[in-house]
Amino acid sequence: MKPIAFWSGSNPPAFTAQAIASVTQQIRETVSIILDPATGQLGLATGGAITTEEPDQSTTRSWPVTAVLPAMYPEWLGDRSFGEAHGTRFPYVAGAMANGIATTRLVVEMAKNGCLGFFGAGGLGLERIKVAVEELISTLGHNGAPWGCNLIHSPNEPALEEAAADLYIQQGVRKVSAAAYMALTPAIVRYAYHGIYRDADGLVQRPNMVFAKISRPEVARHFMNPAPKAMLDGLVADGKLTAEEGELALLLPVAEDYTVESDSGGHTDNRPLAPLFSTIQAVRDEIVAERGYTRPIRLGAAGGIGSPQAVASAFALGASYVLTGTVNEACVESGLADDGKEMLANAGLADVTMAPAADMFELGVELQVLKRGTMFAPRAKKLYDLYRAYDSLDAIPNAETAELEKILGASVAQSWDSTREFWMERDAEQVTRAEAEPHHKMALVFRAYLGLSSRWSIVGDAAKKMDYQIWCGPAIGAFNAWTAGSFLAKPENRTVAQVSNNLMEGAAVIARAQQLRTYGVAIPAFAFDYRPRLLN
Repeated sequence: MKPIAFWSGSNPPAFTAQAIASVTQQIRETVSIILDPATGQLGLATGGAITTEEPDQSTTRSWPVTAVLPAMYPEWLGDRSFGEAHGTRFPYVAGAMANGIATTRLVVEMAKNGCLGFFGAGGLGLERIKVAVEELISTLGHNGAPWGCNLIHSPNEPALEEAAADLYIQQGVRKVSAAAYMALTPAIVRYAYHGIYRDADGLVQRPNMVFAKISRPEVARHFMNPAPKAMLDGLVADGKLTAEEGELALLLPVAEDYTVESDSGGHTDNRPLAPLFSTIQAVRDEIVAERGYTRPIRLGAAGGIGSPQAVASAFALGASYVLTGTVNEACVESGLADDGKEMLANAGLADVTMAPAADMFELGVELQVLKRGTMFAPRAKKLYDLYRAYDSLDAIPNAETAELEKILGASVAQSWDSTREFWMERDAEQVTRAEAEPHHKMALVFRAYLGLSSRWSIVGDAAKKMDYQIWCGPAIGAFNAWTAGSFLAKPENRTVAQVSNNLMEGAAVIARAQQLRTYGVAIPAFAFDYRPRLLN
C-alpha cells in the first residue's frame, strides 16, 4: 500500500493484538492506520502529527500512513435526519410496551437522555391515557423534548382507537407509534394528516408524526403511500379533516418513520431482521422512486436488539434508528413488577414462547412471552383450544370445565359475572352481543384471563405469579449474557439511560472495529467484546 503521509508522535503505536484492541475502544480519537515497513504489518496510532513528507528518521521515528479515520460518536450512528426531525441526540427509541409498562417515567428518562420514548397506551382505558398525556405535557412540553404515545389498532374496540386518536389530536401529542395495523383505519389516517399545511416556501409540513410498526411488506405499502382518496374524502365529509388537509394528504405518505419489527416480544411474526429489513427496504425504495418523495422515509430496526452487536448490525443494514423493548421492560423505570423484572434477569435465549393474544384472541393471533417461571403460555393455549373445540361455555364437558376453572381461579359463572361487570363499564354492546352469542361470551371470559395475566405481572400479585404474562423476546437472553458479571446484571442497576448509553457506545466500538478491519488491520476477536460500564 502506498503511504499517503507519515505519522510520528510520543504515544507508542499499536501493533500487538492487545494494543490494537485498546485503540479500537478509543472511538472519540482520530486514528491513523500505519505500516511497519520492516514487517509489513498494519498498526494503529492516535495523537501525534501527520506530515506529507517523510521526516528524517535519524531524528524522528515515523511510520507510513495508509489511512486516517476521524473520531466516531454513538450519536453519529444511523440517519442524521432522524435526530433533526425528532429532536433526539441518539438514533434510539424505547418502544411503547402496552398496559403502561412503558411508563411516563421511562419516557421522561429517555427524553432527558436524548432518546425518544413512547408511552405504552395500548390496553389502557381512555382516562388513564389522558392522565399520562397530561403528565408528559406538563413535564416535557409539546414541541421540545422527544416523546410520544402509542396508538394500537383495536379491531374489537374501534371506538377506543378512535377516541385515543381524538385525544392525541386535542392534546397536541406530536408523535404516535402505530402498532398492530394490518390496514389503514380512519383513526390513524386522521391523526397522520391533521394540521398539515403549506409553509411560506410552498412546502407541505406536518405537525403529527407517525411511527408505523410493521413486519410485512403489504402493510408497509399501506403506510408508505398516501391514504386512499375515498378514506380522505370520508374524513373531510365527516368534518374530521379540512378540505385543504384532504388535498395535501394526497402528497404525503401516511408515515415517514417505519419500525421494522422482527423477532420481538409481544405481537410478532418472528421474522429474522436481516431478510425482513432488506425486503421492506426494497419496498421503500420502489415507492419513493414511484412517488418522487423528496423527504426521507426512514426505516428503524426492532426485535432482538439486546446487545451492542445487534445494534451495530442493525445500523449496518441501513437502519435510521433502533428500537428496544424487552430490555427496557427489565429496567427500573418500567411498569413491570419487581419480581417480574427478576424473572427477566434470569431468562436465557430460549426461555420465550408464543401464546394467544388477548386483543386478537378470536383471530388466533399469538404474541411472544416469557416461558421460564410461569405457566401462562400453556394455560392460555388451553383456553384457545377450548374456544376452537366448543361453541359455548355450557358445551364444555365437566372434566374440561374442572381444569378450566383451575386456570380461571373461579367458577365459570363467577368468571362471567366479573367479565360482564368489566364490559358494562367499558363497552356495554359487548355484553349485549355475548348474551346473544354464546361463543362470543366464551371469548370474553377467556380474554379476561389473558388480560388479567398481564396486569398481575404489573401489580406484582405474588399469588398469581405462575400466571404472569410477561411480553418478552429472545433479546433478553442476549442482554443477560452480555451484562453477566457487570453492574447491569442486577435489575436494580438497570436504568434505561445506562442501558441505552451502553448499547450505543458498544455499537460504536463494534462499528469502529469493523471499519478498521475493512482497511486491512488485523482486529482481534476480543476487540468486538464491549463490556458495560457506567456512562454519563
